Amino acid sequence: MNSIAMVHQIHTYTDLRRQIHEDLRSQHPEWIQPNGESPLCDSYEARLMKTLQRLNHGERSNSFDAIATTWSNDGAG
Repeated sequence: MNSIAMVHQIHTYTDLRRQIHEDLRSQHPEWIQPNGESPLCDSYEARLMKTLQRLNHGERSNSFDAIATTWSNDGAG
């Protein structure tokens, strides 16, 4: 599979969320329902935002632990 990585400058939290939203949908078009909704993409976005919020609030001293814990507890695997 050939893919071209595109670099986008992220300046704000809103830019990051928008980029994640767009990238998930472009990388996984099979997740998009005919009505344009994507519960799977929405789930991944929500879990990532939850992880970023935990990291931002310093709930964990080790960011890798925080990410692993969040994804494990949310059923990722």
